[in-house]
Amino acid sequence: MEYNIIMDEAAIRRALTRIAHEILERNKGIEDCVLVGIRTRGIYLAERIAERIQVIENMSIPVGELDITRYRDDRKVNEIDTSSTPGEGFPIHGQKIILCDDVLYTGRTIRAAMDAIMDHGRPEMIQLAVLADRGHRELPIRPDYVGKNVPTSKSEEIQVALKEIDGIDEVKIAHNRG
Repeated sequence: MEYNIIMDEAAIRRALTRIAHEILERNKGIEDCVLVGIRTRGIYLAERIAERIQVIENMSIPVGELDITRYRDDRKVNEIDTSSTPGEGFPIHGQKIILCDDVLYTGRTIRAAMDAIMDHGRPEMIQLAVLADRGHRELPIRPDYVGKNVPTSKSEEIQVALKEIDGIDEVKIAHNRG
């Protein structure tokens, strides 16, 4: 498998700073906004965006964590862990929820995240921020905020590495040869 780095640490930092500014501009500040990171890497992206908003506006924005495991449509019922409650620990009702994830592909993860949120409250709206959008949607879902659009073939894969988990910040595209 061959890899090309498409975003390094500086590019990721710039993309998240731009997304933070776009969130502030579109929502006219952060009143009634909550950043919600989809487990696992989306959580760290949401926290980084919140840090940038804190620096820009000198105001903090709530950050929540969302586990969508039991809402996924590609898992059998007996494989699903029902012990965790998605959406616990952050306000939902009447809020502008900004979902954060690393890669947007088919849209199924985002559909599962929206189901989880709606099961726990009625937000004013749901927006979507992703670090990389690779296309190939199977559902009518589009991001509001994108770090980088990366047109890919179905045989390629986008891999996001973040310091909090992987010890390095980079986004690479894997090309399957063969």
